[in-house]
Amino acid sequence: MTGSDRLNARVGEVTERIAVRSRASRARYLDRIAAAADKAPERARLGCANQAHGFAACGPLDKERLRAGATPSLAIVTAYNDMLSAHQPYERFPELIRQAAREVGATAQVAGGVPAMCDGITQGEAGMELSLFSRDVIALSTAVALSHQTFDAAVFLGICDKIVPGLVIGALAFGHLPAVFLPSGPMTSGLANDEKSRVRQLYAEGKVGRAELLEAEAKSYHGPGTCTFYGTANTNQMMMEVMGLHLPGASFVNPDTPLRDALTRAGVRRALAMTALGNDFTPVGRVLDEKAFVNAVVGLHATGGSTNHTLHLVAMAQAAGLHLTWDDFSDLSEVVPLLARIYPNGQADVNHFQAAGGMGFVIGALLGEGLLHGDAKTVWGTGLDAYVQEPGLDAAGDLVWREGARESGDAAVLRGAAAPFQATGGLKVLAGELGRAVIKTSAVAPERHVIEAPAKIFHSQEELQAAFKAGTLTGDFVAVVRFQGPKAIGMPELHKLMPPLGVLQDRGQTVALVTDGRLSGASGKVPAAIHVTPEALEGGPIARIREGDRVRVDAVAGRLDVLVDAAEWAARAPATADLSASHAGVGRELFAPFRAAVGAADQGASIFFEAAAAPPAP
Repeated sequence: MTGSDRLNARVGEVTERIAVRSRASRARYLDRIAAAADKAPERARLGCANQAHGFAACGPLDKERLRAGATPSLAIVTAYNDMLSAHQPYERFPELIRQAAREVGATAQVAGGVPAMCDGITQGEAGMELSLFSRDVIALSTAVALSHQTFDAAVFLGICDKIVPGLVIGALAFGHLPAVFLPSGPMTSGLANDEKSRVRQLYAEGKVGRAELLEAEAKSYHGPGTCTFYGTANTNQMMMEVMGLHLPGASFVNPDTPLRDALTRAGVRRALAMTALGNDFTPVGRVLDEKAFVNAVVGLHATGGSTNHTLHLVAMAQAAGLHLTWDDFSDLSEVVPLLARIYPNGQADVNHFQAAGGMGFVIGALLGEGLLHGDAKTVWGTGLDAYVQEPGLDAAGDLVWREGARESGDAAVLRGAAAPFQATGGLKVLAGELGRAVIKTSAVAPERHVIEAPAKIFHSQEELQAAFKAGTLTGDFVAVVRFQGPKAIGMPELHKLMPPLGVLQDRGQTVALVTDGRLSGASGKVPAAIHVTPEALEGGPIARIREGDRVRVDAVAGRLDVLVDAAEWAARAPATADLSASHAGVGRELFAPFRAAVGAADQGASIFFEAAAAPPAP
């Protein structure tokens, strides 16, 4: 279960080409953070009034240490709120962190908070059109929190969908500081996922009412912690561990337990041990290099993680001066086996995954095949070999690391590379006459990997739902849901599409989805070409499809095409749509500058990095 002496040739090739195409921008980034590190700790240079403002509210011990300026000062950047189940446990963390810092002679302060919205609450509502942009707001908020320049390191408290990527982008803006991410862990298991799916589908068919649906949902999402399905939030946790920003085995320990508290305190000690004041200076901008991002993409494929990370990882890499592309995702997918089946790619939840061997088993299996960079930097101070361990408490209640699982505890949930669920990763990049898109194949039956059918055109998910309820979605078809891209309406997730399309598929119809919107890690069993770029508002080819055109989604060949006479296709003008209803209300009017500035989906759909998003290929 330890690292292989050889690196898979494809993994090495992709890593090298990222390094080559990023050489100039990465060098500029490293020079910038090196210059910032030369000034640390900045608080020693602050004026007396500046310093006094910074410690005015501290207790006597912390105030004395901050006045002297000789011991490390730790920033806490928190996404706490008590409406999101995943973030509610963070209410206790600041005092745990402060006390752990005091025990090693340091100080810790909450430097600032960042917004944390829940896609599970806003799904299908107007607020969902702010969701993707919240990532960049979180990055900006992180920069504000750290802008006082009084800190030697930072810990980041965040779990869910856009929050972790936003925190990473913000942390990389202060890449001269060490950074540790402290998870809160998943909630305990509730209603079984197959039963939850059954009730949702019955509701979509009108066979049960809202009371039955709400009861099932409440039994599924029932307590503190991350939702237990393998969507973006839990993919974030996998990603932070395989990128070396978590402590080994920290991702999926339940909240409010002695082990979780012990891991939090240990994370604080590691952050403080890595400052420029000691002998183990490890700035986060150097931890997150091309090897770390390749490891993240490999982990994404191996676990069947969220398609949102085809956006987020690209934007995060750009923040580190690195140019990661969808082609890199696609090429890595061809050599990385799918090792996990977690809902919606199976019936198990993340607690079952953890019990079957969890991240230690996955990392060990991938290292054994040479599919991860075992020598990548980590906040643990070692390579990834240490991440095959799992944490526990000894008889005295002290944190210890033990050898991780060498065999899967449940082959229906987790497998080694010798007998994977499928030979390739769960993600495919599509390209063709309709532009570029991604499709998540790990939850789609192989016989549905190629779909060709007439198009049915919609300009919102509500239009499709209305057609379903009216009984007009008959025969085989490809649902084209357009004007959902980042410039159009902020690229919301379109989960209201899945129950009706799933019902039709189960009735024997051949269906697929093509959209310039998002679906995330819960895309499920219906073939879905998502993140189509160029988007419809930009005049992309998706805007030229007409009702009845034959559309072909081919996840085997990696193609996305429309079967229309070439001359007729070239002569067509793109459709238009009135989007004014999505540009005001629920705060959407405030995000007009974001819609105007945002880049394309394959460039990370970010407001920050579009100008540098298309480097020459090596």
